[in-house]
Amino acid sequence: MSINVQNITPVIGAEVSGIDLTQIDEVTAASLRRLLADRGVLVFRDQQLDHAAHKRAAACFGTGELHYHPLATASGSADPAVLTVKATANSTYAAGDGWHTDVSCDPSPIRASLLYMHEMPESGGGDTVFASMTEAYALLSEPVQELIGNLRAVHDGALPWRQAYGKEPAAGTEYNRTAHPMVIAHPDNGKPLLWVNRGFTTKIQGVTALESRALLEMLFQHIESTPRIQCRVRWDKHTLVIWDNIATQHHAVWDYFPHTRHAERVSVIGGELQAA
Repeated sequence: MSINVQNITPVIGAEVSGIDLTQIDEVTAASLRRLLADRGVLVFRDQQLDHAAHKRAAACFGTGELHYHPLATASGSADPAVLTVKATANSTYAAGDGWHTDVSCDPSPIRASLLYMHEMPESGGGDTVFASMTEAYALLSEPVQELIGNLRAVHDGALPWRQAYGKEPAAGTEYNRTAHPMVIAHPDNGKPLLWVNRGFTTKIQGVTALESRALLEMLFQHIESTPRIQCRVRWDKHTLVIWDNIATQHHAVWDYFPHTRHAERVSVIGGELQAA
């Protein structure tokens, strides 16, 4: 395949054309893995994917092992590897409407997520904003880099799913809760990147509650209020977006109520995170 790439911004994101994601060979998969590590977010238009093709594409990234989301069944999906992401006029919330990294509470977090759009709001809207955590870290002052480089923070699945969505875990289980380094090394290029997010990160270990709240809030605001590290993706029906879940955060903007936005996400697991 002849792949054409158009950057969305100089820092993050690329529109990719000239590829049919149902026909990925190993050479093409290797090229996409390199491109994803470089750009963080890849956008593919006019793709025709059923669940099997969607999962085959996801398996080209990370360990190749698909992630089973704890809310997949509750979302209405019959396949635990396919998470339904849908908001309608009856929704009290929209999944992803806030800055986060997918399921960062897991011991081995998601390496890449692939979201495929089935239905877009007739009123427009429903964009997703992404941010580069490599650039977010690079823009911090050296004293702050040094401080957070020695710290670990707790990521708790109960924060978004129980407290925000009111969803309880399956009977006899609890949501994952894991402490990760606040600065990790990208598994492909070794670059240091910031690994805290408002969606899942609850506290920093080894400091007071006041220090933890203040430092986390400063980092969250740094990510959310720095447009130079961000790109905005406009969706169409049959668009698929792949994002590097280790090196980016995202916010799915819920600006289309009461209209419907319907997509499905398949994610692939990565390895344990390593401190930078």
